[in-house]
Amino acid sequence: MEGLDKLKIFIVDDDQFYLNIFSQYLSNLGVTDVALFDNGLDALNKLHDQPQVVFLDHNMDDITGYEVLKKIKRYNPDIYVVMITAQEDIKTAVDSLKHGAFDYIQKGQHDEERVKAVLEKILEIKKMLEQSNPGGFLKRMLQFVVV
Repeated sequence: MEGLDKLKIFIVDDDQFYLNIFSQYLSNLGVTDVALFDNGLDALNKLHDQPQVVFLDHNMDDITGYEVLKKIKRYNPDIYVVMITAQEDIKTAVDSLKHGAFDYIQKGQHDEERVKAVLEKILEIKKMLEQSNPGGFLKRMLQFVVV
């Protein structure tokens, strides 16, 4: 999938096994810039590294996924946050989306396909935003005028 090698991705999950599995999924897809965090506070302290996508566990011990999601969105609303959880509760999915999550993945079967599908959607949206951004076009045009 073209463009994945240019994404900076954070994975935040207090389950070390799942962190490693998820990291392997991304590696299989060609993602090379991945940072792993076993708690939300460490991830929040590294937001200055400017991730474009954060896969965030909903249920963590130190700080809940909702709290981390809210802080990420306050820091930079353009970061795509995808909530991940083992819970099958539809309310959790709806609440995640209401708080600004881009999508929601339930841990279980077919995780790798779900991750790939979410990343494809994100890349597609980023591409459409770049193409429709008149400010970006104007900025490129002004570079030629100034030179």
